[in-house]
Amino acid sequence: MMETIVWVGFSQSLFAAILIAAKKSLQAQDKILSAWLFLLGIEFLTCAIDINLWDIPLLSSTFLLFNPAFFLYIKSLTKPDFKLKNIHFLHLAPFIIFEAMVYVLQEKLNLNNFFATDSNQWFRFTFSFASIISWIIYNFLSARMVFYHRKKLENEFSSIESGKSLKWIFFIVVFYNLYCGAAILVGVVVVSVPETTITQYIYNYSALLVLIYILGFYGLRQQKIFYPEIQETTKKEKYQNSLLSDRRKTQIKNAIIKYVETEKAYLNPDINMNMLSENLKIPKHNITEVLNVELGKNFFRFINEYRIEEVKKLLSDPKNKYSIEAIGYECGFNSKSAFFTVFKNITGMTPNMYKEKLGN
Repeated sequence: MMETIVWVGFSQSLFAAILIAAKKSLQAQDKILSAWLFLLGIEFLTCAIDINLWDIPLLSSTFLLFNPAFFLYIKSLTKPDFKLKNIHFLHLAPFIIFEAMVYVLQEKLNLNNFFATDSNQWFRFTFSFASIISWIIYNFLSARMVFYHRKKLENEFSSIESGKSLKWIFFIVVFYNLYCGAAILVGVVVVSVPETTITQYIYNYSALLVLIYILGFYGLRQQKIFYPEIQETTKKEKYQNSLLSDRRKTQIKNAIIKYVETEKAYLNPDINMNMLSENLKIPKHNITEVLNVELGKNFFRFINEYRIEEVKKLLSDPKNKYSIEAIGYECGFNSKSAFFTVFKNITGMTPNMYKEKLGN
């Protein structure tokens, strides 16, 4: 079974790496993902070789590869000015060093002997410590980047497409952390109960194979995300040295509200900060400041609250014959899922529940 898993993993990794490398408009994130998948393929190949030589895989350093590669991939997607530099390869140094030492010491992936007093005990402890630290640090940094990315999008767009929101990245973060947590739990069981028959390497490489399928599928479809850079600061820090007077802030606030309500700009599913700025002839950063400070809302929330109010009017109208989904599209939403999600976030109930409450 293990040999089947590693050979499938090897072939799928290389196949996905080649497909992504062959994309017409190759971006930095594509190069990172292609190289990442290629290295994972090599990891599966070396595992197959280990099994044939020693009947058991050697100690795997896939954590030390996955963590920094995932971090660099997310950074390449969420940073508009990201460029792949030689210094970025230093993130792979721990992976390369430990991978080489595993073969020098021929340390096998056998947790039953983890606490055995032998010449390699120091290496097992160091390897485990490095893997856990890598997981904690890189996962924190990766999650932080995705969080701020979402905040930036909400100041730029009224409708956030799945490609921009990186929902699949959220899924991988959750899946990967559950996988790591379970791997640690299995490891503790194996170490604590030496006679256990759990084969952790089958679990590790099976989960890794699933991740390769996910990365290959979504990575092939993922396009470059571009939007102006917004500093990752709090409202207080960001606007404490504002050049706008209170009078000017009020003027901008009134201009925004008048334009959106008069022109019903919120009905346009493609309305974004650029369009609003061009129509009002007001710099985007000034509009963002007024929305955040004066109204306490980001652009996404501001526009979608108008859309929800329009939806409520139509749902309350007994003469309305549109379906709930059609009403969502009519009021500026570009998808059913976005409509239902935003409606529930703002009102605390689904459109169906709201309609039932009205008794229509």
